[in-house]
Amino acid sequence: MIAAIDPEAARTRSSVRVRFCDTDLMGIVHHANYLAYFEMGRVEWLRRRGVTYADWAAGGLHLPVVDADVRYRAPARFDDALVIEVRLVELRAASLRFEYRLDRQSELLAEGSTRLACVGATHRPQRFPPEVLAVLLSPENRPPSTDAQEGS
Repeated sequence: MIAAIDPEAARTRSSVRVRFCDTDLMGIVHHANYLAYFEMGRVEWLRRRGVTYADWAAGGLHLPVVDADVRYRAPARFDDALVIEVRLVELRAASLRFEYRLDRQSELLAEGSTRLACVGATHRPQRFPPEVLAVLLSPENRPPSTDAQEGS
């Protein structure tokens, strides 16, 4: 790791409501959609630190997922109100790892992690620029987005 991560500053919680199109014929959220919920939480994690993926992509910086892990604990269903907790738990020179927890009220539905690589416009690994590291190590500085709370 290249920097110490403050566990409290590295955490964001946001909300999403299960859409009908996220469910399968059994009426529960299809297993692949949990990764989409993790991504929604990760996008909100950045937004609350004042940046978006689009901001970084426009500057030639990309963060592709290179590893993903999901452990399913209980099913989510249409119209459930879910809370996604995202924590940055590891920051290396050219990659990072987030951990996720997806809850319905106090019930754990899924947990997992993703590793993202830092790549440039040529899609080759590169070190995180200092200004990106500063964002990644910062606490939330914006109020929660209403988009995430509405499930957008």
